[in-house]
Amino acid sequence: MDPIARRSPGLAIPALLVGNIALAIGPWLVRLAQTEGQVGPIGSGFWRLALALPIILLFARGERATGGEGIGLRPAIIAALSTGIFFAIDLATWHSGILRTRLSNATLFGNVTAILLPLYGFVAMRALPTRRQALALALATIGAALLMGRSYELSARNLAGDLLCLCAGVCYTGYFVAAERARTALGTWTTLSWSMIASLPLLLLIAFALHDPIWPHVWWPLILLTAGSQVLGQGLMMYAVVRVSSLVMGLMLLVQPVVAATIGWIVYGERLTGFDVIGAVLIAIALLMVRASRRTLPAERKSLSSEP
Repeated sequence: MDPIARRSPGLAIPALLVGNIALAIGPWLVRLAQTEGQVGPIGSGFWRLALALPIILLFARGERATGGEGIGLRPAIIAALSTGIFFAIDLATWHSGILRTRLSNATLFGNVTAILLPLYGFVAMRALPTRRQALALALATIGAALLMGRSYELSARNLAGDLLCLCAGVCYTGYFVAAERARTALGTWTTLSWSMIASLPLLLLIAFALHDPIWPHVWWPLILLTAGSQVLGQGLMMYAVVRVSSLVMGLMLLVQPVVAATIGWIVYGERLTGFDVIGAVLIAIALLMVRASRRTLPAERKSLSSEP
């Protein structure tokens, strides 16, 4: 199976779309958690996981470990715990960056995964992309660059935020690579459970070390952040991660900056430019191209999760 059609996607594409929309609303809720709830960015990341953990554990009760695709139970648990370390650093840096730059910037830099993940996929598969795949990736890259707009003119105000979000995007790539390996043997909710168990103490330690406010004055932004970003968003992403290729996964992540830019425009007056609109159109074309592609490379027979 090639990097574009690892297995029949089924409902994976709609799940990715809904999951990415839910995740794109997250930066707005992080800002609201600070302004309305007086919770710091790392604190909001902690509560996002802590409030969701009982729900995720409940869902995980009905799952049975398969130990499938050449990975044993113990390596799968280790992989799941490593996703928690990646995710804790991702949340700490990304939530901090959200408060220091535009919503569209934060989501774009935070989703540099959209480029890094497909590149990792092609390297791991030891395969070159087809012309259609290469063109789709190129269009998506150009679209993302155009959507950055004023990010090219980095200022003292948003430079720190952009760099923090870029760091988060690198960690998010590591999260997906490890999650895919764990997910094949443990299942979606079990993987998320182990990941969150590893993330929570690390986030709490970071928050205390940086004197980040933890206890909220109001809870509703954190509850919405938990339900949308962690339960719905991350749950759907985990469901889809072993059902679609790295290229599809990466390109679908670029739905998030389009949604975040729209929220930033409507709520905070972060107006969209002509370049933003062109970038969104290019990303949409790239997604359609990837969705239509079904070509298989005969030399490739193993999924990413079984690669060393």
